[in-house]
Amino acid sequence: MKKISCVIMDWAGTAVDFGCFAPLNAFLKVFSEEKGVDITYRQAREPMGLLKIDHIKAILNMPEVTDKFRARYNRDWNMDDVNEMYRSFEKHLFASLRNFTDPIPGVLETMEVLRGQGIRIGSTTGYTQAMMDVVRPDAAAKGYVVDNLVTPDDVPAGRPAPYMIYKNMIDLAIPSVDNVVKVGDTIADIKEGLNAKVWSIGIVTGSNEMGLTEKEYNHRSADELAELKREVRQRMLNAGAHFVLDNITELPACIERINR
Repeated sequence: MKKISCVIMDWAGTAVDFGCFAPLNAFLKVFSEEKGVDITYRQAREPMGLLKIDHIKAILNMPEVTDKFRARYNRDWNMDDVNEMYRSFEKHLFASLRNFTDPIPGVLETMEVLRGQGIRIGSTTGYTQAMMDVVRPDAAAKGYVVDNLVTPDDVPAGRPAPYMIYKNMIDLAIPSVDNVVKVGDTIADIKEGLNAKVWSIGIVTGSNEMGLTEKEYNHRSADELAELKREVRQRMLNAGAHFVLDNITELPACIERINR
């Protein structure tokens, strides 16, 4: 029987940055404040997990946003706009990244349990290598360390393509997709896992899909949280997730279930 020997973690919204707010805030500043094209939180969050320049294009391709851009500038957007917005996005993101590297509650303890079982910890991300050069050491200083990191810079394409998962498997010498679990908080994470033919697991608490700060999460009523979690769980299941967990601490038990 092939058992899980590698867990590939996403970063923002899964391992660090409860609610995935670092990129969200940067996208909102670029679109609403600088470009004068108002977007909603949901629109900003929907493509989360993609390479960030692809994320900008995905937002611009939303019919409502396309119409707003056309009304504001009397023309359609083009790649010059995308590149300008991406440069601005990078400026805002780099200015705030260090404020969003705290491990999500339960992550450190869960990784310790998995390592005690001999499981390797890989990782993929929608951040570039330069962005991860900020995030990774700050997270490590707070206790979160992975065995391997692959960014979109290392492969032909980022999510939802499977290449970052395959590169992790090569780097960590994992022989089969049957040995791998991909864990993430976005629809792009789930599709990345499915495209790689590995087990694809969604995490609800702290996720981009839930979209709450830790303080907001702790102050919501039990009924409100239950309904919000139900909605998030359904979106992840609809995207094809094999399992959707309430929080990261449920991961070791889920892996035991997969192994059985």
